[in-house]
Amino acid sequence: MRLTRQALRSTAAGAVCVALLAGGALGTPSAQAAPRAVAAGTAAADMVFTDIPGSGGITLKGNVLSPAHADGSRRYPLIVLPTSWAMPQIEYVAQARKLADAGYVVVSYTARGFWLSGGEIETAGPPDVADASKVIDWALAHTPADPGRIGMAGVSYGAGISLLAAGADRRVRAVVALSGWADLIESIYSGRTQHVQATGLLGGLGAVTGRPSPQMRRMLDEFLGPDVVAKEPELMAWGAGRSPATHLSDINAGGAAVMLGNAWGDSVFPPNQYVKFYENLTGPKRLELRPGDHATAEGTGLLGLPNDTWTNARRWFDHHLRGADNGIDREAPVQLKSRSDGGYEAYPDWASVERTRRTVPLTGSRTVRTGVDSGADGGVVLLSNTLDQFLKLPPLVSVPLLPRAYAAVWQSGPYDRPQRVRGTVRLHTTLTSDKESGTAVAYLYDVGPLGVGRLVSHAPYTFHGRTPGQSFGVDLDLFSTAYDVPAGHRLALVVDSVDPLYVQHNPVGARLTFSSPAADPSVLSVPVRE
Repeated sequence: MRLTRQALRSTAAGAVCVALLAGGALGTPSAQAAPRAVAAGTAAADMVFTDIPGSGGITLKGNVLSPAHADGSRRYPLIVLPTSWAMPQIEYVAQARKLADAGYVVVSYTARGFWLSGGEIETAGPPDVADASKVIDWALAHTPADPGRIGMAGVSYGAGISLLAAGADRRVRAVVALSGWADLIESIYSGRTQHVQATGLLGGLGAVTGRPSPQMRRMLDEFLGPDVVAKEPELMAWGAGRSPATHLSDINAGGAAVMLGNAWGDSVFPPNQYVKFYENLTGPKRLELRPGDHATAEGTGLLGLPNDTWTNARRWFDHHLRGADNGIDREAPVQLKSRSDGGYEAYPDWASVERTRRTVPLTGSRTVRTGVDSGADGGVVLLSNTLDQFLKLPPLVSVPLLPRAYAAVWQSGPYDRPQRVRGTVRLHTTLTSDKESGTAVAYLYDVGPLGVGRLVSHAPYTFHGRTPGQSFGVDLDLFSTAYDVPAGHRLALVVDSVDPLYVQHNPVGARLTFSSPAADPSVLSVPVRE
């Protein structure tokens, strides 16, 4: 693991440098500019860097943009922008300027523990939530911000902190949470499987750009260590406290209007957990899902380029903080964009997305040997789904050439018309292992006439403490998606035991058998749009 982390740290450093260079290309000031006082008449084009008191006596590095015509005679709605993981305070400058030009006071700040902000990285723990309230306090005291019209927004880490702050601070009236998490454990430990590339990358970025707290370092070591099962109760409790889903009742009680945005292929925070959270929100809400990977759907907007995600974020704030009658409240709240075409689809709720399902029987029995990568895999974190977003090039595999000793394969017949997969594909099967622990990874492919499979979705599954030789049922939700299977193509389900994205728990020599008992047949349930 040490060599892996060193490599990830080098990658992290490069990624941060690219982000900073992008900010420089926009003409943004250095993140180390000397702080100065916020003047009431500051023009929107002039970003003011300042120190902001955080919780526990630390100092947060922030910047402020106010409307050009602000002269102290009136108050303006406030938007607070906590930075993404490992990003400095200049991250949102392009969007902050647009918001300020539209009549908002915008305060962005570097999250504690990163770059020049004080403290240590607490991974969206209580100090981070308290920081958000302290930034609001400071903004109300030092800018022409209106205490009755406060919103928060952010990408990734900033999204999670914004949602948590909405549950803790009733002053927050609207939230836009992009590429964030609602359930931290389900995001990085779905199917009881460690997402090693995602968590390793986050750990490396944190080490390069900040000061991880002792608790964060210990949790990361335990999570990626060999004894994760014994540490599960502690890890679960740690993750639950940092999950907006845990604080759902407080968020609902506060009544904040919540807009959620994510990408189908988010390899850090997959969309399933956001969908579940959205369904349980009771206040004004909106869910937008688009092609891409982590933060790529809104990434061009951070560079000041036209971007649907940020356009709708602005509309959300305009309606809920300024009372603008822009129609966003009358639109269908669930907005999906397929990975296969450029159009949007509107739904009144998530149940309507998955209203129609078709089943693919998984007949017969398949036994696979574990410990060898069959060639089917979910790709590379941040890279593969970005290629799919921009080039329509998801991970590929030749299904006929997959070694059946290491990969179980089932295929549908060719479809006579397109199959528009929408939502969460569900796998039910019966599994028998000759060991008490094991890992399987399920992949759904769109297979063309030449046998080339394009990855539609996938998900990992790990079990522990099972009696060797004793069968048990498995129900696995693959990561939600929107993908059009062309007429003449097939759907193929492939299950193997190794994927570079995940930690596998198959003992040496283990075998996994997938069967379909008559009393409990194995089946793949595929949601489709008619």
